[in-house]
Amino acid sequence: MKLRYKIGSGVLGILLLAITVLALVLSYESDCTPMPGVAEGAVTMKAAIYRCYGSPDELEIVDIEKPVPAADEVLVRIQAASVNPLDWHYLRGSPYFMRLSTGIGAPDDIRLGVDFSGVVEAVGENVQRFEPGDAVLGGRTGAFAEYIVMPESRAIVRKPDRLTFDEAAAVPIAALTALQALRDKANVRAGQTVLINGASGGVGTFAVQIAKAFGAEVTGVCSTRNIERVRSLGAANVIDYTSDDYTELGKQYDVIIDMVGNHSPAENRKAMQPGGILVLVGGGKGDWIGPMIQPLKSVIYNRFVDEEFKMLLASMDHDDLELLARLMQQGDVTPVIDRRYPFNELADALRYSEDGHARGKIIVSIP
Repeated sequence: MKLRYKIGSGVLGILLLAITVLALVLSYESDCTPMPGVAEGAVTMKAAIYRCYGSPDELEIVDIEKPVPAADEVLVRIQAASVNPLDWHYLRGSPYFMRLSTGIGAPDDIRLGVDFSGVVEAVGENVQRFEPGDAVLGGRTGAFAEYIVMPESRAIVRKPDRLTFDEAAAVPIAALTALQALRDKANVRAGQTVLINGASGGVGTFAVQIAKAFGAEVTGVCSTRNIERVRSLGAANVIDYTSDDYTELGKQYDVIIDMVGNHSPAENRKAMQPGGILVLVGGGKGDWIGPMIQPLKSVIYNRFVDEEFKMLLASMDHDDLELLARLMQQGDVTPVIDRRYPFNELADALRYSEDGHARGKIIVSIP
């Protein structure tokens, strides 16, 4: 065998070995970490934690130390939180490549939840934008708890007066995702045609309203039972996916916002105007490559066609939350709530979210 073939075979063997080792490391699940200790005499609060990866059965609601705001921080007494797919992905540590940042074997941060609304209870000495008694909404890890503390410069804003605490808790991740997909990735403008695939879900219900507020003509894709709801949010047209495939109807759109990921780039391209844009927000399921199949296809496809296929990883942005708060105060956007759960039924709320049939947002009340 020639030397170059030996070298090539050796490199391939090393690469396969490295992939195998990485797979074993990422899929490894250690025993649950010990419960965090609470200092004697410390003031405590209730919080949801997960000490190891797994199903919602791993969730525990326990007493942990109540945080104290630093000089630039605000302490919020949480009234309501909302569930996002991100929460059960973290809980399960899936897809496994997430564990490179969340922790190998067991989670590094055992707190769960992001979206919250509540009332400012205390502020640090340097805080200028908030004072005790302010009603707020925001996003930070650890929202499934009685209290949360965070810098005033981060993703926290005053709650619009016209929203209840439940509605306000529904906003951060879902509404920011919809806004950033439409504005930043797709550059949606008045007069354009926009199709929302997954229009009745948490992100989709916001996307329909925000696209309408931007002056676009919106088409929503949903199941039969959600047609009237999606239409009431501002969709000019609604496609029932149980009877029609939007990629086969002969209609083309300037923008597609895809929360479902159930069509290939080639299929979606049939529903796109020449030079149109598709933003992939959701993807396939699976612990390994399932969630990455459509994004990888899109990257390859982009090299050969005029249409653009983009991915979105939303970011918690203070200014964007302020913009959303204004849209909601004006009545242009209203959060849609599917179900409400008490704090002690958080595991059931996560199971319902994971089933993938939520019609809007899932709210957890923090008593």
